[in-house]
Amino acid sequence: MSVFKSLTLGCAAVAASFLTTAVMAPAGATTLIGAVQFDESHAFTKALRKFEQEASACSNGSLEFDLHLNSELGLEKDYFENMSQGIAVDYAIVAPSHMSTFSAKAPLMDMPFLFRDLDHWNKVMEADALAPLAGDVLETASVRLIGYAGGGTRQLIVNRPVTNMSELKGLPMRVMGAPIQTRIFEAINAHPSVIAYAEVYNAIQTGVIDGAENEAAGIEQMKFYEVGPHISLTAHAITVRPLAFSDATFQRLSADEQACVLKAGKIAGKYGRDIESSQDSAKLKAMEDAGLLKTHVFAERDMLLELAGPVKRAYAEELGAVDVLEAIEAVQ
Repeated sequence: MSVFKSLTLGCAAVAASFLTTAVMAPAGATTLIGAVQFDESHAFTKALRKFEQEASACSNGSLEFDLHLNSELGLEKDYFENMSQGIAVDYAIVAPSHMSTFSAKAPLMDMPFLFRDLDHWNKVMEADALAPLAGDVLETASVRLIGYAGGGTRQLIVNRPVTNMSELKGLPMRVMGAPIQTRIFEAINAHPSVIAYAEVYNAIQTGVIDGAENEAAGIEQMKFYEVGPHISLTAHAITVRPLAFSDATFQRLSADEQACVLKAGKIAGKYGRDIESSQDSAKLKAMEDAGLLKTHVFAERDMLLELAGPVKRAYAEELGAVDVLEAIEAVQ
C-alpha cells in the first residue's frame, strides 16, 4: 500500500471518528447535575441511572448527565434546597420530609397507613393520585416531582412476638420524630416515644423500649434483629421517594427535552419501585432463612387501619390535603 493511500485511509478513519463523536455528544448538549447519598449498588442510584439512560436516549444525546454519589454534594435536604434555588443540583431522589419547609402538604406521603398494602401503593403511584401534592411542591418550592421511587415496607421490630391487638397494646416502642408518627401509634394502642435512631439498639437491649419500626434494609444495617428478633408484619408504611427535578432547569430546556425528562422520570420511578420493593422482601426473607429473625403475621391488621383512620383524616385536614387522602383511598 502506498504512503499516499495509507495517509488517505488514516484521515478517513479520523474523520469517521469525529463524526461518531459528534453523534454521541452533539454540540451544545446540556449537562445536568444529579446527586445521591449512596453508591452504585443502592436502589436510588439505580433509579437515577435509569432516568439518565431514558432521557439521554429520548433526547438523542442532547441531555447529558453527571451524577455525584456518596453524599459528595451534601444530603437530600441540601439537594432539595439547591433545586428550589436552581443551583448546584438539577435532579435527585428526595424524601418528602425534606420538602416540608416549602410544602405543608408534602409530608402526607410519609403518613403511616396511607396505603392498604403494596398492591394499593403501586396502583396509587400508577394512577398519579399524588399529583395535587406534586403541584403544591412545584408552586411552593419550584421543584418538579417527575417520578416516584421507594417501596421499602416498614414493620414492627420487637423483642417478643406481637401478632394481634392484645399483644400490641401498651407496647413501648420508638417512633420517628414527626408528630404524626406518635399520633398514629398512640391511636393503635402502642406506647410510642421519640428516641434518636443511633440509640434504638441500646434502648431495646436495656429494656427502655421493647420495639421499634423500620424497613428490612435498616434492620439489616443496624443489626436490630440481635435485640428485636421478632418482626411483626404490620406493613404500616410503604415509602414514597419522589424523583425531583429543578423547575428553573426545566424551564431552560427545549419543549422536546422537557417531554423527555417527564417521560424518563416516570419510567425511572417505576424502575426504582420495582427494585426497592423486591429488595425489601428479599432481605427480610434472607435474614429469616439465616435464623437471624422470625416474622409474624399480624392477624388484626384491618383493626390497625380502622383505628388509624380518624387520625389520618385529621392530619390531612391540618395539611389542607383531604382531597388527596380521599383520592388515594378511592384507588382500588
